[in-house]
Amino acid sequence: MIKEVFKPNPEFAKNARIKNMCEYQALQDAAIRDYEGFWGSYAKEKLDWVEPFHTVLDESNFPFVKWFEGGKLNVSTQCIDRHLDSRKNKAAILFEGDRGDKQTITYLDLYYNVNRFANLLKNEFGVKKGDRVVIYMPMIPEAAYAMLACARIGAIHSIVFGGFSAEALKDRIEDADAKVVITADGAYRKDKPYMLKPVVDEALNGKTSVERVLVVERNNEEVNWVEGRDFSYNELIKKQSNECEAEAMDAEDPLFLLYTSGSTGKPKGVQHNQAGYILWAQMTMEWVFDVKENDTYWCTADIGWITGHTYIVYGPLSMGATTVMFEGVPTYPDAGRAWKMVQDYKVNQFYTAPTAIRVLHKMGEHEPLKYDLSSLKVLGTVGEPIDPSAWKWYYEEVGGSRCPIVDTYWQTETGGHVISPLPGATPIKPGCATLPLPGIIAEIVDKDGNKKEHDETGLLCITRPWPSMIRGIWGDKERFIKSYFGDVKQNGRGVYFTGDGALYDEDGYITITGRTDDVINVSGHRMGTAEVEAALAKEDEVAEVAVVGKPHPIKGEGIFAYVVMKHSLKDSRFESYEAIEKELNEMIKKEIGNIALCDDIVFVPGLPKTRSGKIMRRILRSIAKGEEITQDISTLEDPSIVATIKSLVK
Repeated sequence: MIKEVFKPNPEFAKNARIKNMCEYQALQDAAIRDYEGFWGSYAKEKLDWVEPFHTVLDESNFPFVKWFEGGKLNVSTQCIDRHLDSRKNKAAILFEGDRGDKQTITYLDLYYNVNRFANLLKNEFGVKKGDRVVIYMPMIPEAAYAMLACARIGAIHSIVFGGFSAEALKDRIEDADAKVVITADGAYRKDKPYMLKPVVDEALNGKTSVERVLVVERNNEEVNWVEGRDFSYNELIKKQSNECEAEAMDAEDPLFLLYTSGSTGKPKGVQHNQAGYILWAQMTMEWVFDVKENDTYWCTADIGWITGHTYIVYGPLSMGATTVMFEGVPTYPDAGRAWKMVQDYKVNQFYTAPTAIRVLHKMGEHEPLKYDLSSLKVLGTVGEPIDPSAWKWYYEEVGGSRCPIVDTYWQTETGGHVISPLPGATPIKPGCATLPLPGIIAEIVDKDGNKKEHDETGLLCITRPWPSMIRGIWGDKERFIKSYFGDVKQNGRGVYFTGDGALYDEDGYITITGRTDDVINVSGHRMGTAEVEAALAKEDEVAEVAVVGKPHPIKGEGIFAYVVMKHSLKDSRFESYEAIEKELNEMIKKEIGNIALCDDIVFVPGLPKTRSGKIMRRILRSIAKGEEITQDISTLEDPSIVATIKSLVK
């Protein structure tokens, strides 16, 4: 089916960095013709090197590749110091709290705050190059200072989303063998305080590698202080120097870890390294959002996710932009909050998730008309494909039918966008990721690496290494190879498989068809089914459980659980199935966090399994979606279970 095409606004395109498809194609051709020359020239142009690199790309130990070997730099100086001569009084971060409190943090302010934070970590806590620091923070400026302070002294930060439970936090602390945790007493959400420090206390109960906990006193709630372990940021920061020499880091030294769900129950620590990551963060900011010197850019994500890392902190600051940081909820106190902020800050680029767009549409369809949104130039979406009705509202009501929508495709593992429209060049088809960015060699192939024809669903792979690609899974080389390079071979070598299916249309545009593994995309956040299943299985009364995704009108996908109980209801300790559902979701809340709560829990007598014991989740997905079962069920251990389950699903 041919989709409606929206061509770039000619006025916008005139001043865009990439002005038309001819320029796009010339860049992509240059990358294909001389791959190392393409990346090497951008690395020299965009990055400030302490020592120059001598080798652009070393693939001799593939997939453990090295980029810009021999080069030394520091990411915090890339984001701050180099801007001080020309931009020291320019706003680096515009912060707005949940309650409307505001801060303007200039590049000079940022420099001083980050240096003080770095000195605190180094001098008070003994944090040194290579140490792991876990950051469990709300969306406040100190979270950005903490990231950049770690980068300045060469510590490896691992941010854990502030909505995750103590158990999830503990798992990530233990896996990273973290020395320090940075947190806050709490924060505000919908004008109410919520607590973070008690979660940290619970996570650190028992033997732990953590020596110090640094607490930002944000909402001044009463918290427990452990003598010798817990320290007040607000007190210690007062005596720190404004100057801190930046550590010269090798291009391939680790910058951060970010834990993401996988197809096993244990989260995996995705490792990103210094030079390649910050190069692509800056390039994609310039190309995809086309941010200019006097623009104000707002990404609504949380820094606990990769979107917040790359497109709130590192990307905008590396190019010297002004980035908005927001603590609250875009729909509080009403559905006009986001549009009032766009109006007040004169936001030029607005980047959010389809989940948020659907909520804003549902809660305030005509709210955008109440505000002056004429400053907007580019709208962006992230996390999942955007459905046509949400796209249409976003384009017409928010963007006034003049702002291109960049529907960005990427992952925690890719570090930055890999497939996206370019706002001044790409004709856009709603719901379509469009084309790989220049320098990204993405292809839709079969398992043997053969390229698919148009309208044939295949496996979306990136067939050449790129600078911001994942460098490993922390402490687990075998899992890294198996997770990303074990499924698809091309010319006898494994290639990076995204885990997504996709297809080409008649113009060569790429449309993402969804996950091919057992991962659910909830509100743009990937949740491993195994992790959710492991949490549910901790309830003593649960014998077996299988979790699948089901389309959700707001979240994109919701979590649908099939639960087999050990005993009948009357022989269990529960009074009703509703009580069991409540208990199971409480278990998930404790083990993972609210993000993983089940939308549907159905109690079934058994699960559809092959004779070898493998659960047939494809069948369970079809039942959850209300689809006809087209798979052959004759090979199941008990084919009759399918009809039984169908009768129990409302």
